[in-house]
Amino acid sequence: MGLRIFIVLAALIGACSAARCDAATLRFGQIPSTARAVSSLYLYVAQKQGFFARENVTVEIVQIPGGTGNMVAALDRGEVDVTQTATPYLIQAVLAGSPAVGIAGTTVNPIYSLIAKPQIKDFADVKGKLIGLSLPVDTISISMRKLLALKGLDQADYRVKELVGSPVRAACLKSGECDAVPLGQPDDLIAVKEGYRRLGLSTEAVASFQFEVIAARRDFAQTHAPAIIGLVSALADAFRFIRDPAHRDDAVNAIVALTGTSDEIARATLALYLDPDRGVLPRQAEIDLSGLAQVIAFMGEGGTVKPPLPAPEQFVDLQYLRAAGAQ
Repeated sequence: MGLRIFIVLAALIGACSAARCDAATLRFGQIPSTARAVSSLYLYVAQKQGFFARENVTVEIVQIPGGTGNMVAALDRGEVDVTQTATPYLIQAVLAGSPAVGIAGTTVNPIYSLIAKPQIKDFADVKGKLIGLSLPVDTISISMRKLLALKGLDQADYRVKELVGSPVRAACLKSGECDAVPLGQPDDLIAVKEGYRRLGLSTEAVASFQFEVIAARRDFAQTHAPAIIGLVSALADAFRFIRDPAHRDDAVNAIVALTGTSDEIARATLALYLDPDRGVLPRQAEIDLSGLAQVIAFMGEGGTVKPPLPAPEQFVDLQYLRAAGAQ
């Protein structure tokens, strides 16, 4: 079956190189909390730089209400054709029978800052306090718990409120209800500038994992291979563009336009990711199988995946990345 699909893909690529493939529209699932976040920068760049247009692919953003856990469900129901999703939710869904599969990588090893009220000086001051975390299965929560453990705090040493999305957690901190929360960029950099305290980074405790991927239904991807390859090719070029030092000013301007943050915060965000390279962004939308295996191991530790642990290959289909020259 794999050889037959490869031959079909090769024929499709050849046909599309001789004459552009028919225009295709792909419904892309996105939750509201990521619509104007740095995690969606690759979509913004791919659109603004004409990478989607070059591939004759139109990406139609479809807002999925609620949190990250709803994204694969919307995919399974046919409400969207592709979606960005955190890998734990994809893994859970596939193990429960979902036909979803990862076709490209986005955020690899995200940097989340544990941001606290100004009066909290260090991790010792967190004891007995309320921390706003994401859902237990989420790698944000997993990495933060590992960071807290690394700094000497057991789970019994602090209280938790489950909050999905950096904007929601930031609001809890600024309202005074939460004493500390994990925030991504640019929310963490903005909070520090406003006087809140950064206690530590998720990367201190977790060195590498595959945080997010683009997922599609296996059957849809196979029957719409030219469009999927075009999408993946455009995304690969978007990440190459963002990473290219020659395009740093363009990438900064894109962050400003997308998130509404300042030029200073946008530059600090890219510097945090790339100077030096901390492995936050893929080179060209590739999927890191060892990083995905680490996510599965995390889930095994937390009891959300039972042994024997599945292989990461069960949750991805790399043929579209390979066809696009990106894996």
